[in-house]
Amino acid sequence: MAKKVLVIEDDKDIRDAVTLALEDEGYDVISSDNAKILKQLAEIAPNIILLDNWLTDWSSDANGQQLSKGLKTNPATSHIPVIIVSAVSNIKEITEAGMADGYLKKPFDLTELAAIVKKHA
Repeated sequence: MAKKVLVIEDDKDIRDAVTLALEDEGYDVISSDNAKILKQLAEIAPNIILLDNWLTDWSSDANGQQLSKGLKTNPATSHIPVIIVSAVSNIKEITEAGMADGYLKKPFDLTELAAIVKKHA
């Protein structure tokens, strides 16, 4: 059975490219343009979450770092690897503060994407 990747990315072009690339690698990809999908996490049961750090449509002030920390401190979701995806220069610090398992700096190539998902999923 294919491993499930949850992609939360508000940029449609990036979200579509990531989804296609990971499906080509054999993953089952569920994607969303906002973090509201996290309310369905139990049903989705992803093996890994790729989480954009800045979600423009998110209805609160929470960013990827805060969402990641919430996932990692919750016993029900702490086992799910979270990868922060962002173009910010301090992505390493954001990843550490959010307790995420890794990061992918934009712009990235599809080889980097496949490698980090394979490593953590």
